Amino acid sequence: MLNVVFLTNSWLSSFNQPGLCITVAVLLHYFLLAAFTWMCLESVHFYLALVKVFNVYVPKYILKCCIAGWGIPAVVITIVLIINKDFYGNGSHSESNPFSNFCWIQENTVFYIAVVAYVFLIFMMNTAMFVTVLLQIQSVKSRTQKRSRFWKR
Repeated sequence: MLNVVFLTNSWLSSFNQPGLCITVAVLLHYFLLAAFTWMCLESVHFYLALVKVFNVYVPKYILKCCIAGWGIPAVVITIVLIINKDFYGNGSHSESNPFSNFCWIQENTVFYIAVVAYVFLIFMMNTAMFVTVLLQIQSVKSRTQKRSRFWKR
């Protein structure tokens, strides 16, 4: 959906309808955040599968993942809309080129908080999960090598 909204964004912004542009910008923002949230959930899943391994039964795991994956971005979007729906809109970068219009976040502060900071937090969480999984794999590898040396003796 992120790709579909992104590819139709410029075309839809050419209609010069503020409501349509706000809707498209909200959808683009929502699906972008949802994609990164699902990426974060995937790293949590790898952590549970490769580090915790045993005793990791989570009741209604898929339902909880779906609520987090679709709900957390919805909360961010709702907060931005409650503060001011006019943060979303049509940002024309060039008056001479009508195809440069794009519906997106118009306020830089909102962009840095609601997109950049969000993506940065997910990047940091994914990095932490990645390092933890690598350390776990290294630990298992070193234990296996010690056992094989012991058995060879």
